[in-house]
Amino acid sequence: MKMLKDMTKEELWQLFPIVLKAHNPAYAVWYSDEETRLLNILRDYDVCRISHIGSTAVDGLVSKPTIDILLELPKTYNFEAVFSALENDGWLVMAKDDPDKTIDLNKGYTPNGFAEKVFHLHIKPYGDWNELYFRDYLREHSGVARQYETLKLSLKEKYEHNRDAYNEAKTDFIIAQIQKAREEFGGLYLPRKRL
Repeated sequence: MKMLKDMTKEELWQLFPIVLKAHNPAYAVWYSDEETRLLNILRDYDVCRISHIGSTAVDGLVSKPTIDILLELPKTYNFEAVFSALENDGWLVMAKDDPDKTIDLNKGYTPNGFAEKVFHLHIKPYGDWNELYFRDYLREHSGVARQYETLKLSLKEKYEHNRDAYNEAKTDFIIAQIQKAREEFGGLYLPRKRL
C-alpha cells in the first residue's frame, strides 16, 4: 500500500474527495477535546489564542466534516520545536512557511481514506486573522451562511476530486464577506497586549 507522502496530488484527491455533510453537534465536542490536547502538548509555548474556525464552527451549516483550528503563538515562538512536538503527536504537515512562521497540519487522513475525526491545524503568529472574521460573519448572518452553503454544494458537484479548484472557486465570495465582517466588527481580533 502506498504511503500518503508518496501519493500525487491527484491520487490524494481521489482518496480524499470533497465531502459535505449536515452540521453535526459533535463538532464542538471534537474541537474542545482537541483544544485541550493541543494546549497540553504546547503547554510550554505560551499559546496566545486557539479558535474553532471554518464551517464546522457555524451551527447548522453544511460543511466538510473537518474541524479547522487556528492556533496563535507569540511572533517569537520556537518554530522547529512546535513543529516537532506536533509531528510527534501524529500531526502531518500540509504546508510550512519558515519566514512567516506558519504551519498547516492535518490529522485523520489515513491510507484507507478519512478517519472518523479529521482535523486541520493552522498555526500562525498572534494576529488579526481573516478566518475569525469570516466565521463570526457567518454566525451573525444566517442568510449569508445559506448562500455560502449553496455555493459549496454547487462546487462540490463540479470539483469533488479537485480540492484546489474547489477552494479557489470559493475565494471571491469569502473575500467579499471578510471585507463586510471587518467593517462590521472593527478590529475585534487585533492582538491585545498580554500581561
